[in-house]
Amino acid sequence: MIDHVSIPVADLERAAAFYDTVLATVGIVRRKASPSAIGYGPRSREAAVFWLLARKPQGSAVPGFGLHVSFSAPSRASVDAFHAAALRLGARDAGAPGVRPEYTQPFYGAFVFDLDGFKVEAVCRVA
Repeated sequence: MIDHVSIPVADLERAAAFYDTVLATVGIVRRKASPSAIGYGPRSREAAVFWLLARKPQGSAVPGFGLHVSFSAPSRASVDAFHAAALRLGARDAGAPGVRPEYTQPFYGAFVFDLDGFKVEAVCRVA
């Protein structure tokens, strides 16, 4: 079981403004912050499970198709809100909200590339 995930971002404040809004649509809020990192977690848990790290000039992970983070959403409406908020804030579409019959069912999800190019998803597993 994964305890947490972190991604490096080019501009921590810009990324935080994006994720503050987008993750709130699926019930995930900012839990911790420092000058070099910001952590998010579900309202029901104090610990942060998703971290933004200020990118170091060399040796950082780079965005692309290899990494993708999926956030559990409580409803199809929250998946729709996640996708709409992300696009409104400058993300690129990577898959509109919808059922994906090729995935393990039930599955209703949406995909975007965030402001740094990382692929992020919201998925609802309620039929």
